[in-house]
Amino acid sequence: MLLPLTHGKTELIEVVRITDPVRHLSSENLAGDTAAIWEGDQAQQALSLISDLPGSELYRCFLPGWGIRAHSSTDQLFEIAFCFRCHGARIWGPGLPVEQQGQTFDAESPAALELLHRFRSCLPGW
Repeated sequence: MLLPLTHGKTELIEVVRITDPVRHLSSENLAGDTAAIWEGDQAQQALSLISDLPGSELYRCFLPGWGIRAHSSTDQLFEIAFCFRCHGARIWGPGLPVEQQGQTFDAESPAALELLHRFRSCLPGW
């Protein structure tokens, strides 16, 4: 997956559990509950997993269950909503080219399975 150029400034990531997935079809930002904060190596490992996500064929549902908000020391850099069912991702960020705002990823790839595992481990009982 192609990350925004600002990803190199990321110091922490908010892991977001999306509570209203239908909203993300036309929303201007990512909405949901913060499930965890990843900093340092944990944030960098997550970005590495995301950048390693291979492309895939897009299905139609786009009902994302998880997302991230990437932050620098002073600003929110970008947000990504992930739908592991339809293999779609939506990215928001200042100056992000239109062709990067909607991307696909192989939800069955090792990187995607590991990312989903890390997301789920943020919630008790998973």
